[in-house]
Amino acid sequence: MAHAEWYGHTGGPGRSGQAADGGRQDKRGRRGRGKRAGTRGAGTRGAGTRGAGTRGEKRREKHLRRGLRREVPSTVGLLADAHDFAAMRRYRTFVFDDHAVYLRHVDTLLKELASQGVPATVALFDPDEYAEYCEDTGLDPDSVAGRGHYTARIPASGAAVAYTGQSVDVLVPQLISTAVRKATWEYATTLLADLGDCADCGEDIAGAAFDRASHMLERLLEAAGPGTHHLVCSVPVGTEQLLAVVHAEHPAGERQPVRIGSSEAAEFVSVLAVGIALESAGGVVLRTTVPGDDDRVHGWRLARSSLVPLTAGEVFNAYCTDAETGEPLAPESGVDYRAGFAVSLDDLGDTGRHH
Repeated sequence: MAHAEWYGHTGGPGRSGQAADGGRQDKRGRRGRGKRAGTRGAGTRGAGTRGAGTRGEKRREKHLRRGLRREVPSTVGLLADAHDFAAMRRYRTFVFDDHAVYLRHVDTLLKELASQGVPATVALFDPDEYAEYCEDTGLDPDSVAGRGHYTARIPASGAAVAYTGQSVDVLVPQLISTAVRKATWEYATTLLADLGDCADCGEDIAGAAFDRASHMLERLLEAAGPGTHHLVCSVPVGTEQLLAVVHAEHPAGERQPVRIGSSEAAEFVSVLAVGIALESAGGVVLRTTVPGDDDRVHGWRLARSSLVPLTAGEVFNAYCTDAETGEPLAPESGVDYRAGFAVSLDDLGDTGRHH
């Protein structure tokens, strides 16, 4: 019987039973087959249920992975200009041969990431820094993995901007501007760090200059009043011209704090502090926009660690002259060129001035 049952499970006892003892065994075989067939049917239904459950689990896992993917940001390295693009073409694994086509594909990739809900950052890809990075880390520069490793680290130390739907034509100047700002800030902080302490009073020259520059920016914005403010600080250092820009919003009404980006403010203050510490002949221009009024433009020159107001004529000349060529520029319509207003720093004394 055990042997017959074993064959029954394999689907062959009917013929074996009939050959052994005729009808009785055949009936038992048929009855057995009926029961066992039912068992197989139940087994089949069970397998079908398990299959549906497996498919459901797979769909759920896929859904969970998609949800997690939307929480993992992507960094896209961008070759901003034709020169950098040409430098990457020496690598066999870099598949593009036309910069315009490459930019179009980057634009499409960013749109696809956005459609999937994936947050993306666009980073400026520098081929020279990439080659140095691969040499330092032992990565193969002619590999997708090498480019991926380098791109992932750019936002921590290089120029990068968040993708918010802007086109590549907008992203490229944003990246270049960010890179210039970052280089300026690094250069300014390096200059300040090298100044050391004052030989006369022992005070930290950089720290004192930075504090004074911070107060200057704060009081400029307070005195400017409500509106949208755009400030530019220019400081010559040797053959270099350090330039910093900051935007601020001063809401109308009493006790409304000025809104200003912390990174822009730090860059602006650093450049102004260099001018103070080195007693350089720098300058500051402030443009204020208030709805319904002409824009107001004021200006100051940096002298002996203080901001000296320019006259309206000096502001006009400074604002309407090409900084590179010295050629006059046409004045803008809807702009009122005014003298700089007084910026009181009396309570700070000579803080920031050293010899």
